[in-house]
Amino acid sequence: MEEKPTRSTVGKFVIEAEEAQAMAKESGVAAVRELLPLLVPAAQRLARPPISNYRVGAVGLGASGRIFLGVNLEFPGLPLHHSVHAEQFLMANANAHGEPGIRCVAVSSVPCGHCRQFLQEIRGAAEIQILVTSDEDPAFRPLASLLPNPFGPPDLLHKDAPLLLEPHDNELGALEATGVAVGGGGSCNGIRGGGLERRLREAAEGAARSSHAPYSGCAAGFAVADGGGRVYSGSYVESAAYNPSLGPAQAAMVACLAAGGGREGGGWGIVAAALVEKETAAVSHEGTARIFLEAVAPGAHLKVYRFRPSAAV
Repeated sequence: MEEKPTRSTVGKFVIEAEEAQAMAKESGVAAVRELLPLLVPAAQRLARPPISNYRVGAVGLGASGRIFLGVNLEFPGLPLHHSVHAEQFLMANANAHGEPGIRCVAVSSVPCGHCRQFLQEIRGAAEIQILVTSDEDPAFRPLASLLPNPFGPPDLLHKDAPLLLEPHDNELGALEATGVAVGGGGSCNGIRGGGLERRLREAAEGAARSSHAPYSGCAAGFAVADGGGRVYSGSYVESAAYNPSLGPAQAAMVACLAAGGGREGGGWGIVAAALVEKETAAVSHEGTARIFLEAVAPGAHLKVYRFRPSAAV
């Protein structure tokens, strides 16, 4: 699909509704929805696939009128299942910005089975319109045409249970620090100003409260800080099929890149992190966080906090 020139979208992962309307007008398309495929090449350029070198870009239109970008991320030194798919990135990005719904998505390659399943966590997923720009004749068609007989939240949850992109307020109770899992030198690798350890804990706690973990009941949040003291956080997102779930460490890296963090070609620049998860959880992310940081940010300081729901106190 031909890429028409639009105003600069360099490095942008969220385009506000008013700007999206202006861009559609400048691009000569009748509706913002038709702008999405024109932005896919720009999204692809933001991808980070150092293992496959296969760039995937996804662009979604939210119910609010905002546009969200998603890209694939790969992490050398880690098993491939730690990778983030472009559609997962898009949904985590939208979720972090409080978007209540995604109406349509344009993507550079046909969504894999993993992503078709992940998208089932959104209410009304069957009606999300998908356009694949690499198709011979690109056109929007419902997700149901790609996964006609889905297994998803209705099979496991009450119909009123909150789904992805809907408000979550997980009750955490008291938090208790359980020590440093991966260590660098000093407090948060020598970054002492601005209460960084406290900010990391608060960001991870907020992400845990927003976590979509209805199948295990094990909400979790992860926060990372770069050398400039900037903090980025991500929420654990479960899938009814389990394997397509997005871990909190990966979600935090989505937030980092979407906010302009990370160093292209030179690692991610992460120096400290915090994990908040449930005490004696059936699903724990501490082991994965250790492995993840050792590969992505060797020497980063990680502090783990466990929460005990008030009913168990």
